[in-house]
Amino acid sequence: MLQKNDVIDVEIVDLTHEGQGVAKHDGLVFFVDNALPGERIAMRVLKVKKSVGFGKVETYHSLSPHRNQALDTTYLRTGIADLGHLTYDQQLVFKTNQVKAALSKIAGITNVPVLDTLGMVQPLAYRNKAAIPVRRVNGQLETGFFRKGSHDLMPIEDYYIQHPEIDRLIKAVRDLLRRFDLKPYDEMTGAGLIRHLVVRRGYATGQLMLVIVTTRPKIFRVEQLIERLTADFPHLISIIQNINDQATNVIFGQEFITLYGRDTIEDHLLGNTYAISAQSFYQVNTEMAEQLYQTAIDFSELSTDDVVIDAYSGIGTIGLSLAGQVKAVYGVEVVEKAVADAMKNAQNNGITNAHYVCDTAEAAMAKWQSEGLRPKVIIVDPPRKGLTESFIRASSAMSPEKITYISCNPATMARDIKLYQELGYQLTKVQPVDLFPQTHHVEVVGLLVKA
Repeated sequence: MLQKNDVIDVEIVDLTHEGQGVAKHDGLVFFVDNALPGERIAMRVLKVKKSVGFGKVETYHSLSPHRNQALDTTYLRTGIADLGHLTYDQQLVFKTNQVKAALSKIAGITNVPVLDTLGMVQPLAYRNKAAIPVRRVNGQLETGFFRKGSHDLMPIEDYYIQHPEIDRLIKAVRDLLRRFDLKPYDEMTGAGLIRHLVVRRGYATGQLMLVIVTTRPKIFRVEQLIERLTADFPHLISIIQNINDQATNVIFGQEFITLYGRDTIEDHLLGNTYAISAQSFYQVNTEMAEQLYQTAIDFSELSTDDVVIDAYSGIGTIGLSLAGQVKAVYGVEVVEKAVADAMKNAQNNGITNAHYVCDTAEAAMAKWQSEGLRPKVIIVDPPRKGLTESFIRASSAMSPEKITYISCNPATMARDIKLYQELGYQLTKVQPVDLFPQTHHVEVVGLLVKA
C-alpha cells in the first residue's frame, strides 16, 4: 500500500485538461505537475485517496521531445503558465484535442470536425491586463503571484505572458511603495494598506491604467507617487484608487476614486475604438480576440437585412464589430456599467443601429420575443459557467437560423450544445482559438444551425 513520501518509478501516459501529467500505478491514477506524456520519472507520493493520488517529480529518467526546457518553473508553480513546459505547437494540438474530447464525452458529438486551434506567431508577453497581489515576504513588500493552491506569494518581476511595459510599471510601483514605506496587506490580520495592483494597457494605443487597491481611503505620499510614475511612464493616463475593506478574495471593492487623469483608457479592435474602465470585461489578448470575433462573424455569414442578438454583450465589442454588416444589433448584459459603456462605445464610433438593455439574457429574450423581434442570428459569449437552461430554451424559442456560440470553457459549451441539439439545432462548425498561450485555457467558436 503506497504511503505519503514513497518514491516510485512511473510513466506519464496523458495530460489532464488542466495540463497535469497522468500516471497509473497499482490501480491508482496519479496527477503530477510538470510531467509530460512519454516521460519516465521517479515520483514522490504527496497524497493518496481511494482511487487517485497526487505526486511530484523527484527525478526525470527520460524527457519528452516536446518539453520546453527553457521555462522557469516559477511560472508552473504559480499557474501563470501551467502549460508552458510544453512546446507551443503541441500546446495547440493539446487544446484542439481538449475541445474534441469535451464534445465527444459530454455531448456525444464525434462527426463534426474540430479545426486546428488558431495560435499566435509570438505566444509570449501578450496580456493587456494584470492583477497582482501585494504582500510582505521575508520582511519586505513584494509583488508576484500566489503559489498554486495557496496564498503564499512568490515574488516575480518578469511575468512572462504580460506585456513588458505592464511588468515595468508594476516593478516601478513596487519600488515606490517600498521607498514610501506603504504597508502591504496582511490577509491573516487585515492590517496593511496596499492589497493589489491592477494594470490595463491598450494594445493599439499603448495607454496605461493603474489601479491601486487599498484597505482604506488615505494613501500616504500619493502626490509624490503620482509625480514619479507619470514622469517615468508617459503613456500612463489613468491612476485610480479602489477601496476594498472586506475580508474577501475578490480583488475590487465598490468604491473607485480617480487620482490622476481619466477613468478609462482606449483601445482599437476590428476598426472600432473602445473606452475601457477598471471594471470593464475586455479580452486580455487583443490580437487573438480580433481573430476570435472575426471567426464568429465569418461563421454567422451575415447580410444587410439581418437582425442579430448579442447576448452577454459586455461593453459591446462583438456586436459593434459586426453592426456595419447588418440591419440591427440588440445586446443584453446584466452589468449596468457595461451596458452604459456599450452605449457610449456605439455613440463614439458613430454606430446607430446597436441597441443595449440591462437585464438577464433569458428575460431579455422573452421580452424581445413578446415584442415580435425575430433575429436571424443569436451570438452568445457567456462566462465560464456557460448558459442557463432557461436561456437556451428562450433563445431557441425565438427560432433564429443560427446560434453562434463563443466559449471560454469547452466542457460547459458541450453541455449546452447537447441541449440545443435536443431543441432542433445542429452543430456544424467548431474553431478553437488560443487567447491564452502557455496556459491550459482555450476559447472556442461553434456554429449551431436550425435543422
